[in-house]
Amino acid sequence: MSYEQLQVHVENKVGTIKLCRADVRNALVPELRRELLEALAQLGQDDEVNVLVLTGDGKAFCAGGDLGGMNKKASAVTARKRMLQSHELIRNLLRLEKPVIAAVNGAAAGAGFSLALACDLVFAGKSSFFVQSFVNVGLVPDLGAVHFLTSLLGPHRAKELMFLGDRVSAEEAFELGLVNRVIDDESLMEETLAVAERVANGPAISIGLTKAMVNRTILGQLHDTFEMEAFAQGLCFETEDFREGVTAFFEKRSPRFTGR
Repeated sequence: MSYEQLQVHVENKVGTIKLCRADVRNALVPELRRELLEALAQLGQDDEVNVLVLTGDGKAFCAGGDLGGMNKKASAVTARKRMLQSHELIRNLLRLEKPVIAAVNGAAAGAGFSLALACDLVFAGKSSFFVQSFVNVGLVPDLGAVHFLTSLLGPHRAKELMFLGDRVSAEEAFELGLVNRVIDDESLMEETLAVAERVANGPAISIGLTKAMVNRTILGQLHDTFEMEAFAQGLCFETEDFREGVTAFFEKRSPRFTGR
């Protein structure tokens, strides 16, 4: 299968998916999200693939949602529908009975941060960073961020990241337990693929079932989180603060929120 938004390569039982929308910092535009779902399904059914590696082209892993493509007057119903479609991406990552390793190059922002956390292992380049950027545009964390961060960090540290929207460096993310390894940028893919091949040469059935057992509880807990996300994000899409946040983002200034 050919893709326009992705590069997919299979070698040594490892399927590598590279997000290729560097022009929007690999933001999850609808076309990219759709192709990513298709690639996960294709590689999930490929008996020659035991492990997947997910990375980004250019200077970003994934910048999250495509603010440029969001209708500032989107209704709560439209926003809810968009969120439910995006939730399928996270569910599919978690359901896939093959390990997925995120090789985070550059920014993992907003939903891009969530995308990395939904992977089974996270390797980060030294210059990469993570940011819960939702608050900066008047939105709530989505694609499971509330669940993943609270589970990994506890409620207080998770709320700090989500309330302030500050950047977290790769080293800080490692210290917090958000990533498995920090690797020199120039060696990121080489070392990630080496680990991927090691896992790929292991007992695929038992490793896949181990992932399924770990993620069984996560998937159950995410159901309620996703329902709340879809409602809350739909509401936020209709606020003046969201419109101001997006405008300020593109005007490269600090937003002036009013709580309306």
